[in-house]
Amino acid sequence: MSKWNLVINVGRCENCHNCVIANRDEHVGNDFPGYAAPAAAVGDSPIRILRRAQGSAPMVDTTYLPVMCNHCDDAPCMKYAGDAIRKRDDGIVIIDPEKARGRKDILGSCPYRAIVWNEEQHVPQTWIFDAHLLDQGWQRPRCQQSCPTEVFEAVKLDDATMEKKASSEGLKVLKPDLSTKPRVWYRNLDKWETCFVGGSVSAEIAGVVDCIEGAQVTLSQAGKVLGSTVTDGFGDFRFDKLVGDGGTYRVDVSHAHGNVGRDCVLSESVYLGELRLTRPGAANSRGGADA
Repeated sequence: MSKWNLVINVGRCENCHNCVIANRDEHVGNDFPGYAAPAAAVGDSPIRILRRAQGSAPMVDTTYLPVMCNHCDDAPCMKYAGDAIRKRDDGIVIIDPEKARGRKDILGSCPYRAIVWNEEQHVPQTWIFDAHLLDQGWQRPRCQQSCPTEVFEAVKLDDATMEKKASSEGLKVLKPDLSTKPRVWYRNLDKWETCFVGGSVSAEIAGVVDCIEGAQVTLSQAGKVLGSTVTDGFGDFRFDKLVGDGGTYRVDVSHAHGNVGRDCVLSESVYLGELRLTRPGAANSRGGADA
């Protein structure tokens, strides 16, 4: 049987909040019996946009991550709330607006923090995949309809086909270790989960300090080379998709104008700043951990 899934393309979100506003526009003050009570005019939104800023000037990345109900097939909220929460045959999870009334305790059952409390109606609520609209024949939820950068893609596929799509396109889910079997997938999730190491290479030539293009840069850890690249026209280099686990990495740069090396501990993305090339045996004007 075909079921609904949502694919979110990480890196396309520009924090415009159109998806949040569209959801509020659809639900605030509007009663959809059997689907959701009227959303409160003031309170948390079932759709959140998380922000992650990495690195430091001038090498900074900011990534935005839309987060909402994952419509899990093995949902912890359903196990906790009993008949107050149900899963439809098409994969959509619905918090019953009558059976869940007064059940503020349900909020803590979601490991994704996707359930919010409606103080006006005294009911827990979440993003319902706009099930009330899909049941009327809509082909996509309002978050997708309102997004100017095509972050969202709602697809209705049988589970086997969806698994093949996820495998072939590199789609991932949040917190896979929980084994909740989410129906919200993320493309390019590494932009959110991984780190980078970057820097800028320079050298003093005829008394003038200038950036160095074409310098060979290698990244290693515990003596094992993990990757190599060359500096661009601004002397910049960068290594992406690294695990920020507190490990120590080594960057070594070589060029006709000299060499330089730097160690760094990676818990978050690191911009190493200027790495000044020096001739073997020459004094290092930058000091620090260069070698």
